[in-house]
Amino acid sequence: MIKLALKVVMAAFYIFSGVNHFRDPGFYLNIMPPYLPAHAAAVVWSGVVEVVLGGLLLWPRGQWLAAWGIVAMLIAFLPVHVHMLANNYLYPETPVLLLWLRFPMQALLLAWAYWYTVVTVRNTVAK
Repeated sequence: MIKLALKVVMAAFYIFSGVNHFRDPGFYLNIMPPYLPAHAAAVVWSGVVEVVLGGLLLWPRGQWLAAWGIVAMLIAFLPVHVHMLANNYLYPETPVLLLWLRFPMQALLLAWAYWYTVVTVRNTVAK
């Protein structure tokens, strides 16, 4: 029961985060490393991916794919975290401690998503 409740929380988190890419694209554009191409497109597509994966996580047959997609997405976001920490002077409004704390937070988010890559047969059989 707790795993299901936490899955709903996770799905809501990614759906909300994805929608926020459209509500406040400037925030995400500001943190994009300069060496990554097509910043505006990356912000839009990462928002779309977060919404889709969050929604897919709620569908029992989509859980496995969504969870692995979230794992991949979180790994893909690591360069942004490294860039922000390495160039913390560009982000004076963000405390350096918070930039460091993003790494253990990423590890927790990765573990949380990985938990949903294991799908029981009961969850995948149509009734």
